[in-house]
Amino acid sequence: EMALDERNFRSAYYEKVGFRSVEEKKTLDMLLKDKSLDMGKLKQFCLRFSVPPTHRKLLWKLLLGVLPMYVECHTFVIKQRQQEYEDLLRALEIMRVVDANTSKPQLFLAMWLLQSGRLHFESNLKMESSFIPITQSLMQFFDDNVDIYWVSKCFYDNISKFEGDIPKLIESAWSLLEKEDFALYEQLYSAQIINNFPLRQWFSCCFAGILNENALGKIWDKICGGSYKILVFVVVVLFTNQRHKLMKVQNVEKAVECLSQISEETSEIIANKSIEMLQQHTQHIVYDKLKPTST
Repeated sequence: EMALDERNFRSAYYEKVGFRSVEEKKTLDMLLKDKSLDMGKLKQFCLRFSVPPTHRKLLWKLLLGVLPMYVECHTFVIKQRQQEYEDLLRALEIMRVVDANTSKPQLFLAMWLLQSGRLHFESNLKMESSFIPITQSLMQFFDDNVDIYWVSKCFYDNISKFEGDIPKLIESAWSLLEKEDFALYEQLYSAQIINNFPLRQWFSCCFAGILNENALGKIWDKICGGSYKILVFVVVVLFTNQRHKLMKVQNVEKAVECLSQISEETSEIIANKSIEMLQQHTQHIVYDKLKPTST
């Protein structure tokens, strides 16, 4: 009992002086020690705590299904992923869909189109697709091309399941903004910004290209943990954080412009506040069970 009290005191102290991650890292290390990992517990960890950047790559690969929960299979699966990547690349080169001038995000989009049976002769790799900004952001987290492709594919496939929920989430975001800052909501509504803002696009790419890498990492931890609803809070915090600029804009183009120029420091503040709001609005932190759309 005394040891437990001591640990609780130590945890409280760490949290007070900003070292919560010390205890959290220990917890995560324990979860990752098992030969057969527990998907539910790993998701819970992502939702309740900050993921140490050192563990993020492995955790995302596990939660997105790039790697299986059985640790003993990892070496075999990694080789299979490598082989499939090389086969896709070779096929695209033979078909002359890609060449040395194709950018990495476009190459990975072509791979995804081929693998998912969506590649056609008229396919345009420069098309408007949220796959591209997601890949560009993931290139900041991963060095290995095979990892970048597979995490991009699995992350994109995962969030695509919630495409049908986006209108409902957009409605929730505007409704929460109205409650949080009525004056700002009124201003945006009267300037016809609310009805025309490209929120669907921002939801589809999970704010890739809008917020910086560190902030995105924290937000995407929650998405990998199963909470796509975090994006509702990101919208509200982003808008309220930039209210001094938004109260002056009179059209949607200017609003998009001022929200697309967020500094690294501000991005961090927005990410942290969004996570706080998510946890305040969720009485029991369990990952969302939004109904996936049929694919």
